[in-house]
Amino acid sequence: MQADFFRDNLLDFFQKCLSAPYITVGDDVDYYVKKVGGRLEIYFESSNGTRDWITNLRFPSLPYKGMDIKYRVHGGFLKSWKSLEDIMLPIVLDTTIKEVIIIGYSHGGALAMLCHEFCWYHRPDLRDTTRTYGFGAPRVFNGWVIPKKLKPRWQNFRVVRNGHDIVTHLPFLILRFRHVGKIIKIGGLFKYGPINSHRPENYINELVIHEKKKRKKLR
Repeated sequence: MQADFFRDNLLDFFQKCLSAPYITVGDDVDYYVKKVGGRLEIYFESSNGTRDWITNLRFPSLPYKGMDIKYRVHGGFLKSWKSLEDIMLPIVLDTTIKEVIIIGYSHGGALAMLCHEFCWYHRPDLRDTTRTYGFGAPRVFNGWVIPKKLKPRWQNFRVVRNGHDIVTHLPFLILRFRHVGKIIKIGGLFKYGPINSHRPENYINELVIHEKKKRKKLR
């Protein structure tokens, strides 16, 4: 079974991400895990305070030791993710899981990107049925280009960008940070402005429109 992005309800996923009963671990990292039958849903909350954004300023780092293909990611987001790895491993290794959905918003979108690669690595049997959405996600991967051998790791990762959302353009390309996977664009480019485009209420407004357009195509 291949990932079917078109039939996913992004509005529903985003609203669940905003209202999930999060658990806080480590350095103010908020996550929520829900399992329904063979489907695992993992949610990551947006930044809640100054500490998150201070963490976000750290330098690029290697995500693992002894990597066969070396690459670097945003050090701040990696630090946050590392506080979750030991928690996530037994959850992801549950052999009853047949499908994984990972959702994150803003800072949580960066964690979703790292979690996606984590699932890709530890559950090769679920690579086609694991898909991830980073709503308003910042850039995490560090490098001028993404090596061909690495691209399959994020082929089912999507950044959802509303208009000219400033967070999705950070850190800047000049610092060698870039998005992985593909970008789903919603909203008009200059409808809200770069800061207001990131607000959750404006993501909801545009996701409502996005889903209506999709339903028309599915008829």
